[in-house]
Amino acid sequence: MFLDYFALGVLIFVFLVIFYGIIILHDIPYLIAKKRNHPHADAIHVAGWVSLFTLHVIWPFLWIWATLYHPERGWGMQNHDSSVVQLQQRIAGLEKQLADIKSSSAE
Repeated sequence: MFLDYFALGVLIFVFLVIFYGIIILHDIPYLIAKKRNHPHADAIHVAGWVSLFTLHVIWPFLWIWATLYHPERGWGMQNHDSSVVQLQQRIAGLEKQLADIKSSSAE
C-alpha cells in the first residue's frame, strides 16, 4: 500500500518537473531577447509557444533570432566602436583643413 502511494507521488513529481521544464525551455529565447532589449521580444515569446505545435522544429531558429540583436550595434555583426567613429570624423575634419590650406596657398 505504501509503495502504491509512493509510486503515485513519484509520477506526480515527474509530471510536474516535465511540465514546468517545458515552460522554462520555451521561455529561454524570450528571456534572451528580453535581456537584450530585442524589438521583437513579444513575437519570439509567442513563437516559442507555437513551436510546441511544430514539434520544436522552429525553436532553434528562435534562439538564433533572439541572439542576433545587440542594442549597441543593432542587427549588424560588426562591432563599430565609438573611437572608430571619432577617428573617422577627425580624419574628415583634417582633410577639410588640408583642402582649405591648399586652396588658400594656391591663390
